[in-house]
Amino acid sequence: MASPPVPPEIQAFLQEANPAVIATLRDDGSPHTVATWYLWDTGRVLVNMDGARRRLAHLRRDPRVSITVLGADADGWYRHVTLEGRAVSIEPDPELDDIDRLARHYTASPFGTRGRSRVSAWIEVDSWHAWAGARPWARPD
Repeated sequence: MASPPVPPEIQAFLQEANPAVIATLRDDGSPHTVATWYLWDTGRVLVNMDGARRRLAHLRRDPRVSITVLGADADGWYRHVTLEGRAVSIEPDPELDDIDRLARHYTASPFGTRGRSRVSAWIEVDSWHAWAGARPWARPD
């Protein structure tokens, strides 16, 4: 695992609307994973979730998190970047500004479900690793 900062090539990949999976920790310490939208923003990660989601309860209890971002390329069947860190801010999104920002990033339209509470979490990255096919994608300096 490398420490931040993340190299420019990896940052460019993270700025794309790639599929991602977020892992939080259940009460018993076991992982809980779900697909998620994310946004890479100035070295941090924004995620947003419905106020009733289990991952929100997990993050409030234990802020440690891992996000794996997946993408395909011409050189191999997949690339991925895994970011490990902690939620440093968990805030309501009453005007749905953050979820709209994420939805526009992935779908070019505002978020469709307007009647439920949303919560945003900012994740600060402590470490990362990246692979392309069966080899390291980027090596830290």
